[in-house]
Amino acid sequence: MNLITPLISSILPLTALAVLLVHGCGVTPSPGFPAQTKNKFEPPDGKVLLIIGQNAGVFETYAASTGTTPAGFMVYTSVQDVSGLEDEAHYEGVTQYAQPVVDRYPNTAVQIGLYMVDALDEVASGKFDGNIDKLGNWIKKAERPVFLRIGYEFDGAHNHHDPAQYAAAYRHIVDRLRQHGIDNAAFVWHGTCALSEKPPEAWYPGDGYVDWFGISYFDQSQAMMMPMIRLAKTHQKPLMIAESTPRGGSSTYFGKGSWDSWFKPYFKFIEDNNIKAISYIDDNWETIEMWKGKGWGDARIEANKYVKQHWLEEIRKPKYLHASPELFKKLGYTLR
Repeated sequence: MNLITPLISSILPLTALAVLLVHGCGVTPSPGFPAQTKNKFEPPDGKVLLIIGQNAGVFETYAASTGTTPAGFMVYTSVQDVSGLEDEAHYEGVTQYAQPVVDRYPNTAVQIGLYMVDALDEVASGKFDGNIDKLGNWIKKAERPVFLRIGYEFDGAHNHHDPAQYAAAYRHIVDRLRQHGIDNAAFVWHGTCALSEKPPEAWYPGDGYVDWFGISYFDQSQAMMMPMIRLAKTHQKPLMIAESTPRGGSSTYFGKGSWDSWFKPYFKFIEDNNIKAISYIDDNWETIEMWKGKGWGDARIEANKYVKQHWLEEIRKPKYLHASPELFKKLGYTLR
């Protein structure tokens, strides 16, 4: 089975990337596209979508243990086989299976990471059009807002995406889905916010193809996130934290230490930068085959009493959106 789970940029030692440069922005909006005051499925001002993932069963466990059902859940699939959506898929100890969550939680959105490493030219040439259509059919049948991260962490060294090939593949997928009338998908352009040889805009597919900007938030400096923050403002796109987890020494095992060192700065960053959606990975990395022994630790909110108490105090604030019969209306989505 070729389901690929996220290869997060920060698994690469920063020392191996020390010779690379962080680039600034200063980009002007692409010509030909009018400025928008509200983008697809963007929450009202002052509101933040709460999304939880990413392994099968995590969403349900989180909802049961916290007594709250988030606004959305995360899942991964690949353009090469589109597994893990309507069927169960396994990869190195990770299980992906979206359909049962869709069936059980009707008032939630879906956030999909679409893997396409080493397939960019084939995507752009149409080789995987059948799989793109299959993905589109599943999205359409889900009857809810779907945030599709096409080639997530596009600038990550672990993905080795050529910028021009990536942009062409991204545009092909968007064009194909639009041609087939898939109108309940918002397209997310998701960067690593790590060290890179090129500025993120080198991979940009164009304003007409991007609904949201996305970033990863792990244990890197917040300064490394600022190029994408500035780009989102320049292009007038809402910003999503598309993957986040308190790694290693900041894992929830450390209770108050974890809260003070990672969660407090995390929520301040969300407030300071007008983040409109957050995707938190609520999992014990040490129980997952592909991550075991690599120092990621336990990120489960429910695993530590102190973290859980303070997390609930934060996410119960009116600014955070959870599952509800009114959620879709707040996101500007109407069932047909």
